[in-house]
Amino acid sequence: MSEPKAPIPAPGDTYKGWLFKWTNYIKGYQRRWFVLSNGLLSYYRTQAEMGHTCRGTINLATANIAVEDSCNFVISNGGTQTYHLKASSEVERQRWITALELAKAKAFRMQAESDDSGDESSPPAAGQGGGSRNSEVQSTLRTLGSKVEDLSTCNDLIAKHGSALQRSLSELEGVRLEGQTSEKIRQVTERATLFRITSNAMINACRDFLSLAQAHSKRWQKALQAEREQRVRLEETLEQLAKQHNHLERAFRGATVLPPSQSNPAIDNKGSAPVKGDASDEDDENEFFDACEDVQEFITVPADPKYHRSGSNVSGISSEMGMDDGTTSLDEQSVASNPESPQSQEVVPMRKRRSRIPDKPNYSLNLWSIMKNCIGKELSKIPMPVNFNEPLSMLQRLSEDLEYYELLDRGAKCHNSLEQMCYVAAFTVSSYSTTVHRTGKPFNPLLGETFELDRAQESGYRSLCEQVSHHPPAAAHHAISERGWTLRQEIALASKFRGKYLSIMPLGSIHCIFEKSSNHYSWKKVTTTVHNIIVGKLWIDQSGEIDIVNHKTGDRCHLKFAPYSYFSRDVARKVTGVVTDKDGKAHFVLSGTWDEKMEYSRVMQSTRGGENGAEGRQKTVYQTLKAKELWKKTPLPDGAENMYYFSTLALTLNEPEEGVAPTDSRRRPDQRMMEQGRWEEANAEKQRLEEKQRTVRREREREANRSASPSEEGKEPAADAAEEVEIASEPSETTYKSGHQDNYKAMWFERRVDPATGEPTHIYTGGYWEAKDQGSWDSCPDIF
Repeated sequence: MSEPKAPIPAPGDTYKGWLFKWTNYIKGYQRRWFVLSNGLLSYYRTQAEMGHTCRGTINLATANIAVEDSCNFVISNGGTQTYHLKASSEVERQRWITALELAKAKAFRMQAESDDSGDESSPPAAGQGGGSRNSEVQSTLRTLGSKVEDLSTCNDLIAKHGSALQRSLSELEGVRLEGQTSEKIRQVTERATLFRITSNAMINACRDFLSLAQAHSKRWQKALQAEREQRVRLEETLEQLAKQHNHLERAFRGATVLPPSQSNPAIDNKGSAPVKGDASDEDDENEFFDACEDVQEFITVPADPKYHRSGSNVSGISSEMGMDDGTTSLDEQSVASNPESPQSQEVVPMRKRRSRIPDKPNYSLNLWSIMKNCIGKELSKIPMPVNFNEPLSMLQRLSEDLEYYELLDRGAKCHNSLEQMCYVAAFTVSSYSTTVHRTGKPFNPLLGETFELDRAQESGYRSLCEQVSHHPPAAAHHAISERGWTLRQEIALASKFRGKYLSIMPLGSIHCIFEKSSNHYSWKKVTTTVHNIIVGKLWIDQSGEIDIVNHKTGDRCHLKFAPYSYFSRDVARKVTGVVTDKDGKAHFVLSGTWDEKMEYSRVMQSTRGGENGAEGRQKTVYQTLKAKELWKKTPLPDGAENMYYFSTLALTLNEPEEGVAPTDSRRRPDQRMMEQGRWEEANAEKQRLEEKQRTVRREREREANRSASPSEEGKEPAADAAEEVEIASEPSETTYKSGHQDNYKAMWFERRVDPATGEPTHIYTGGYWEAKDQGSWDSCPDIF
């Protein structure tokens, strides 16, 4: 690959380019991106890393630069940092050597300035015209002053030693010696006297020069201070003008969006004009950003400046986005159209929900004594005491996916399906944010157990979960909002204990349907891993990939949850994604972390290739606009570390409520006892419930066998009494889809084939909320 011809660097310029750096004897020289700026030489693996990951930096002020041969040279600071570098040609090497020598000289001068205690203000940066020249003059004057002070010190010493010498010589003159010795002494005295006179003359001349220089220095300092004050005033004025320009630009953008009947035919032809520029003329710092790089997938860089030079396609971009300015417009729209706002209806007193639960007791337990016989077994078949649980069931944990339901509310108001996809993706990621510190295992729901989450008054949605199968464990969930969206899912957990860690693989799909647009989205969950099961502090990681599909439009979003690595310099818990249309064209890039926040940035242009790291693979380079925040995690309540790290919503899930079904998780006695700190009683109650469930299952199997084969009526079914210690194969996607083995018919859900995905799943059949209104729970089984 040929290198572009770079101009010979001028003093103060930032110099960038590719060099080969020696790494080790295995990899040899590796290509790295080097940046020389402000007396510092830094290097990165790729250009995209400049925004967040620097691999190394060396200060040139104290560095030694040595040339080895026609292309190689070495930079060392005399300590632990030594860079063995190689340029692509001798000419390129000479350009780098010139730039490094100039930068080293400048860095040395700047270091001398910073070491001077008399300098009360920092010198302006290089490359700033007159300010740079004044800085150099000030540096020269301070250097001369320092030298004169050194000479003055030397003069004092000379005077001191000269006087002593004269006194000694005078004493020698008083001694009667031969004439030749007296003559020599007189010569030495004359020479010492001349030396003193000469030294005094030199010092006087230096003092005169210093006085003259100081007189001029005061005048130059006043002029420099005036220039600095003027520059500050100009910067403040420029900032105000930029803000005014931005405000006018936004106002102009909103005023020039024409109705469909009056819009430009060229724009209406395909929905939007060819993208060559953005409506905004803001500077690069305010409008563009360097997005986080996904090392494995793609690279994002700031969009080309040409995208903010032209305002000819304002209405085109606005129509494609479906809004004027990203999330701000969505927030305003949400407030304006929120049916619960004071302007739209009368204020109804909200129920005050609890904000605390009893603190978690500190009970010690030997984990290994329980787990050593369980390696390789399915998690749901291990007899786990409540010491490892949290006082919530898996149904309640599933309902916590609605913690950030506002994202779906905003998505329901989007007119553009690609923008709506961004909110669905953010909602998908947000469901994992509550798990970062939640190392406790939720209670396995009993077959037929339900959990309702009625937040119609506060948040506009209602949610219902039911445990529809026990072998394999599977729960169905249905939530509907009066703000135009429905969420349904059926999740079965395949889990394995591997000794050092526990892997939980969710099976099944999640569906989200928006009523207004009829957009139907579906996706699957990633793998959850609990580390340090035996030794060390427990911690949780999410890893894998998610493909969100819009079955109506064909739009897709590919999300990647990067697994944690001790050796990675990237941000922990990182999530990246790309939103594409049915043709595979990228429109948005998503970035963030699953425990903190997610942002999205609009793709202006994408190219295949680019500088692609050590493995030499081509990656897609996306030019993106400035990122906008999609979602940010709400801080945990005070004292959450003593309350199982529950969020504000999680604290209310097990709060007793009147009118719920007899099968609701809130009525589960062992879970309630654990929440109250009565763990020994909870363990005993848990064993009673599990034994009761095994008895019911055996009876159900007998009935099924009796109906299928009357001749085998007296024959016992397969042994199932050891359900909690039974060794069984791990549930897979195939066994999950093939059907459940419990011969149980769910109360509120029915197993059907999903029309969008073709997969069998449990879909809500209705009737629960009507039964609650009527208080009719006669058909509910007695499971507690």
